[in-house]
Amino acid sequence: MKLYQALRHVDKFRTVFDFGGREVAHWFPGHMAKGLKQMRANLKSVDCIIEIHDARIPFSGRNPVFQDTLSAKPHLLILNKMDLADLSNKQRILKKLEKEGMTDVLFTDCLKQRDHNIKKLVPKVMDIIASKPRFNREENTNYCLMVIGVPNVGKSSLINSLRRTNLKKGRASRVGGEPGITKAVLTKIQVCERPIMYLLDTPGVLPPKIESVETGMKLALCGTILDHLVGEDIIADYLLYSLNRLGKFRWNFSFPNFVFSYVDKYDLQEPSDDIHHVLKRIAVKLGKTQRVKAITGVGNVTITIPNYTAAAYDFIRAFRKGELGQVMLD
Repeated sequence: MKLYQALRHVDKFRTVFDFGGREVAHWFPGHMAKGLKQMRANLKSVDCIIEIHDARIPFSGRNPVFQDTLSAKPHLLILNKMDLADLSNKQRILKKLEKEGMTDVLFTDCLKQRDHNIKKLVPKVMDIIASKPRFNREENTNYCLMVIGVPNVGKSSLINSLRRTNLKKGRASRVGGEPGITKAVLTKIQVCERPIMYLLDTPGVLPPKIESVETGMKLALCGTILDHLVGEDIIADYLLYSLNRLGKFRWNFSFPNFVFSYVDKYDLQEPSDDIHHVLKRIAVKLGKTQRVKAITGVGNVTITIPNYTAAAYDFIRAFRKGELGQVMLD
């Protein structure tokens, strides 16, 4: 019945998101500029650049400054958080990246205890390095890689996953759910014994100017820009628009024991394109309320209303944890 109701409402969904004249959030703190400067200074001791990005936005938000300033070194692109991405068109993604000059690409899930793709990283890096001259590092028997990327895409998680896989050791780099955890280029962290290989962790660096409001919104939805700089309400609305546009409101029959639909997770009767209605239902289901004062003709009274901000926060976090289905935003 819910599937029928959902299909009935498809033609009522927005086909274009109204950004309301908003401008792109500019978030380029001092530590990003300092980090980029340190990256350039460390290039002489680096054999290969490991660029890591969110697999849900394989094209949007990749920092063009990296290509302009760090392209002299061999380059491997890692699309992380593959468990959260809809990779049904994986070959199309790879072909488009190849047209952009990115031929070495690896998909990973660095938070997974045993990610088989992580085991492929060291051999792949060795092949890439062997195909290019090492110049001043020709005589070195150890290897140094530099991990780069925009904030909160899993650079530190990658380092910890490599250590766990190759050295059977615990984490060496701090991991956080919000952008901006790594503030500076750190010292070398060993991630492999044979061959001896080190990684340089770096701060996430956004481009000084994000190309479009939509790109900025995708970055915000994936957690690479601090939520309050954009606003949880607008991020939640863009999320609802994206889920409806992609048809992520239906029951997933491939995984009948898991909720992969906001309609089912929050007990909505049917999908909706009205963010206020959806947030109200979420607030009611979760018991998220707040007491506010209202001015009436007989004086001020205190009333209880749904907490829309708390509901938006839960909606966004559910998406980022993969509880609303695998999504491809590009």
